[in-house]
This record gives sequence, C-alpha cells and structure tokens, in this order.
Amino acid sequence: MSRIVRAGLIQALLCEPATSPVDKIKRAMIDKHIALIDDAAKKGAEVVCLQELFYGPYFCAEQNKKWYSLVERVPDGPTIELMRDVAKQHGIVLVVPIYEEEITGLYYNTAAVIDADGSYLGKFRKMHLPQVDPGFWEKFYFRPGNLGYPVFNTKIGRVGVYICYDRHFPEGARCLGLNGAEIVFNPSATVAGLSEYLWKLEQPAHAAANGYFVGAINRPGWEEPWRIGEFYGTSYFCDPRGKIVAEGSRDTDDVVVADLDFDLIREVRNTWQFYRDRRPETYGAITAP
Repeated sequence: MSRIVRAGLIQALLCEPATSPVDKIKRAMIDKHIALIDDAAKKGAEVVCLQELFYGPYFCAEQNKKWYSLVERVPDGPTIELMRDVAKQHGIVLVVPIYEEEITGLYYNTAAVIDADGSYLGKFRKMHLPQVDPGFWEKFYFRPGNLGYPVFNTKIGRVGVYICYDRHFPEGARCLGLNGAEIVFNPSATVAGLSEYLWKLEQPAHAAANGYFVGAINRPGWEEPWRIGEFYGTSYFCDPRGKIVAEGSRDTDDVVVADLDFDLIREVRNTWQFYRDRRPETYGAITAP
C-alpha cells in the first residue's frame, strides 16, 4: 500500500507596498497567508511550507534598519504562536520562515517546523548568505546559521529545510539526506536573470542524488520601490528521481498541492545505492580551509 502524503507550497505577492509602515505590511501578509493556508487545508494538504521571510517584502533589497523591527523570538514570538494555533486547527504540519532574534544583535533567517498538533519541533537557520550588489544584502541582516542540518519527525514523515541561497550548496543537501530527510523544503526569494536557469536544475539534482522529495517555493512578482528583479514564482515539487510533479504559476498567488508517494523513496534508494557507495574517507578536500 502506497504511503501518500498530500503536500502544499504557498507563494504570495506582496500585498502592501514596501514603503508602507512595517507593521501594516506584516499584518497584511500574515492575514493573507492564513487565508492561503486555509485554502491548502481545504484541498487536503497535510504539510505546507511558506515562502522565505513570508510576512514582509524581500527587505534585503536595501540596507535599512527599520526592517529590524520584523525580528521575533522563535518559538516564543507572536507569529510562531499564531501559526501553532493554525497548524492545530487544520491538523497540518507547517514550515514557517521567519526573521529570528536570538538575542539583541544576533539575527537569523530561520524556518520553524510545527507539527500537526501545534507542537513546535525545532528550527533551521539559513547557513549560506549571499552578498550581491545590488539587491541581496543578507549579511547586513543575518548571521550564518549555527544549528547544522536538523531533520524533524512530523506526523507526515521526516522533514528537512534548506533556505533559498543554501540550495546552491550540495553539501548541506547531502547532510539532510544523511540525517534521514524524506522531504526537503526550500523557501526562497529569487529573481529572474541571475539564477533562474538553475531553479529547475539544482533542486531536482539534489532530490535525485539524495533520494528524497523536494518542495521548492519562490515568491512571485515585482516589489516596489526596489525592482531588483522579477520574483518568478514557479514553486514546484520534484520526486526522488528528480522529476517535477507539480508546478505553480509565475506571477500570481498560488497554492501548489501534490500527492507524493513516500514509498518511492525506498524504491529509488534500492535502485541507486548512493548512500551505500559513498567514500567519505576521500572527501576531506570538501571541508579543508
């Protein structure tokens, strides 16, 4: 009997101009995402992941200290508390990207994982940070992650998280597989031009190399006033063979839902013994200074 998991991805246009008061933007985006989560739940989704920094614009497009007001403690901040209630209400697993404050001056690009009963399971902190001019000033806002590559036991299975720029690094994708991930979510905010040609190349390759499902989420639309590029949506799921099995729109809000057969993971791994045939004793150069 197949082990089918109905999974969902949410991509959403910014619903308030980035020039609006920060609190107004945050409230509007949270309300919008709660409605989209409701929609996913009505479609039968058992696990849902939101886009990177979901409750605001991609504010790393500029260097402005006003965006520090978006930081919250995890899991004790109000947004994660709210999302725990939402997860429990619908009986779904939620992956919630958030701007985390550990202590004053220590901030991370984080994703919290909440189980279907509303319990907080843990968090992943984005490990790799871009610094590209113009438009990607992440080292102005975040420290590199320091929690490694955790995988969380949820109602639907073992869930891992990688965030946006992390996807360019196969080492962490392999670590998530070694830690037992059955599905890895990658919430992103990525624009056309610089890396769009990699969007459907790297993550299917991670899925195939590691024998797990990937849910890749990207926000859509242009964000004013920066216009650093078009966030091109096209959120998708791919299976452990690297095949894209569901895909969202390019330039609109979308709730992408797919039925994923987790039994396929074992079938693929029995065919391609990439874990068995590893040679870690030969990989020292990967971690050498």
